[in-house]
Amino acid sequence: MTEASEKESKGGLPFWLEFPLLVIVALGVAILIKTFLVQAFWIPSGSMIPTLEINDRVLVNKLEYRFDDPERGDVVVFESPYGDHESEELLEAIGRTITESLGIRTAAVPDDFIKRVIAAGGQTVEIADNRVLVDGVVIAEPYLPNGVQMQDMEPVVIPDAELWVMGDNRNHSSDSRVFGTIPRDEVVGRAFVIMWPIPRAGGL
Repeated sequence: MTEASEKESKGGLPFWLEFPLLVIVALGVAILIKTFLVQAFWIPSGSMIPTLEINDRVLVNKLEYRFDDPERGDVVVFESPYGDHESEELLEAIGRTITESLGIRTAAVPDDFIKRVIAAGGQTVEIADNRVLVDGVVIAEPYLPNGVQMQDMEPVVIPDAELWVMGDNRNHSSDSRVFGTIPRDEVVGRAFVIMWPIPRAGGL
């Protein structure tokens, strides 16, 4: 009796049926993890240089902000302020979920954005003399690259349940200075580690 037939005689599934079932289960687990726990994101632009370089891949904790609010300094991923995520067809949404669960970038909808939290609801943010002030106090920003130049900006009061976000590469970042505040509930999660490329791997 062959190994395959012996397995079948003991009530096991034949390999040709077991293998696709294992693939489906593995894919289902990956989708669940991507949906509720951790997701990989690809960095498409230089708006977060030097913290994040173009083509870096980061892992995003999607569970953290279910219990805590984003804090100043957190690097967060959020839905594109220019995108219409509700316009996807069902099959497109399923396909995007599957590919993203495998860490593959798609162009089905506008990319999510990744920026750093500067201020939250109820706070006031302004820019003066090339420095960012929150509630009238200059904030420390050791993550900024050399040579950053920022135009002065009048004080802006952040609405409740909103966030003010900015890229670290201030000279080349489309952020809250352009599109305004972002809703707290559109934050996907906090980027907490660079996983690729290997030489740059480490926590954020």
